[in-house]
Amino acid sequence: MDLMEYQAKELFAKHGVPVLPGETVDTAEAARAVAERIGKPVVVKAQVKTGGRGKAGGVKLAATPDEAVEKARGILGLDIKGHIVHKVLVTEASDIETEYYVSFLLDRANRAYLAMCSAEGGMEIEQLAVERPEALARVAVDPVEGVDEKKAREIAEAGKIPADVIDEVTRILVSMWKVFVEEEATLVEINPLCRTPDGRIVALDGKVTLDGNAEFRHEDVFTAYADVVADDDLEGRAKKKGLNYVKLDGQVGIIGNGAGLVMSTLDVVAYAGENHGGVKPANFLDIGGGASAQVMADGLEIILSDPDVRSVFVNVFGGITSCDAVANGIVQALEMLGDKETKPLVVRLDGNNVEEGHRILEEAKHPLVTVVDTMDGAADKAAELANKGA
Repeated sequence: MDLMEYQAKELFAKHGVPVLPGETVDTAEAARAVAERIGKPVVVKAQVKTGGRGKAGGVKLAATPDEAVEKARGILGLDIKGHIVHKVLVTEASDIETEYYVSFLLDRANRAYLAMCSAEGGMEIEQLAVERPEALARVAVDPVEGVDEKKAREIAEAGKIPADVIDEVTRILVSMWKVFVEEEATLVEINPLCRTPDGRIVALDGKVTLDGNAEFRHEDVFTAYADVVADDDLEGRAKKKGLNYVKLDGQVGIIGNGAGLVMSTLDVVAYAGENHGGVKPANFLDIGGGASAQVMADGLEIILSDPDVRSVFVNVFGGITSCDAVANGIVQALEMLGDKETKPLVVRLDGNNVEEGHRILEEAKHPLVTVVDTMDGAADKAAELANKGA
């Protein structure tokens, strides 16, 4: 379970990681009282489980309580990559002298833990890893030995943390490890870990992902941090319908059956998009093996609710659920959606009973449906239609 920033910071504080004072509110007027209690300029930050908040206008500085109300009013209700802002964190503003990056994560490939550290924080870590990989230290952590002060210092030194703050960063790394282990997380990240002009080292932002398999051991935390998702939150709506959906930044909606097939579909759409205005996949949506009419309708409804989507690619391999059942599901789903379906749909079927599936779609003659035999051809057609819909 991914946590919002304010939830991550609550766990940080619980385990001794320094954070700035702040509170979450869900109305603009409530931001005034928090700013007054803090008594200093504040930052009003959208609380959503996605990056790019600052670029989307979800992080604003407020010098006075009145400004805090104004900024909160502008952020609440904002759509950030399909996530609607229902809460904002009003926290003490801080001047920044230097920014660092520190994290612990589960290294699935090597079946171990990995620490990452850099004296160059603040920027997106993926960008730093690509542009200046030597600036990002990666230190393996033995799951049995864990992270004590000696190991934490080794991590900080590898990340080239300056000598005058390395003692404090070492202590913070030990506390972060406590969050990682005691809360059974798969990711604990601080970016940036900030040095202020008065010498304080504080976590200005944080990410924590908790292992859902350990929920039974942490029911209090999972219950307290469970999503309260509004109807207009795409991922929240999909979760309520039992769909495995992740919002992405592109324009081609994706529906497939099986995680592996969907991942491959994302790749071929991204590749095809290079020839059609740079369009990209808009989501990951795995409907699993039972592509019933209701499941298909639910999936289409979620995807079509995304204003960024310009076309939809349905890529299904018939196995236990045959292609004729999938085709019937698509036809019935389109009937159920009615006028809600206004964007072109590209369908590629293969596998069990594919000929009958094609016959059903051909007889339906839905004006928005195009059937393409190959995966690459269908991806190219979906990308072309998305580009035309720009």
